[in-house]
Amino acid sequence: MAKVILVSARRKTAIARAVIREGRGRIRVNGVPLEIYQPELARWKILEPLLLAGDEITSKVDIDINVRGGGIMGQASAARTAIARALVEWTQSQELRELFLKYDRHLLVEDPRQAEPKKPRGRSARAKRQKSYR
Repeated sequence: MAKVILVSARRKTAIARAVIREGRGRIRVNGVPLEIYQPELARWKILEPLLLAGDEITSKVDIDINVRGGGIMGQASAARTAIARALVEWTQSQELRELFLKYDRHLLVEDPRQAEPKKPRGRSARAKRQKSYR
């Protein structure tokens, strides 16, 4: 039976689910091959864990990522975390885990920050309408 690992990650309101299985190094984000994923800045962000892991690991696996919610960069960050977690779980390598943590902790650990909700009597979360007397 083929080995398949499911991993999920979140960033702001974006949720990414990654499926990693044996293959030929194909990575797809929402059905789109990573080589043609737009915008380019998001593509580079998603590529980070793959470049760090090296070709000997990434050329032997196929990764399918499904991302929903949030904006473009939030989705890219969630996908990046999901890929890193999937590669660590796939290889069971402590060195790879430490490499990811040393490079950027958010490759494996989610960023819990959320946008604060807007309140009444103001135009944003904290700003309030100014009062003027006299």
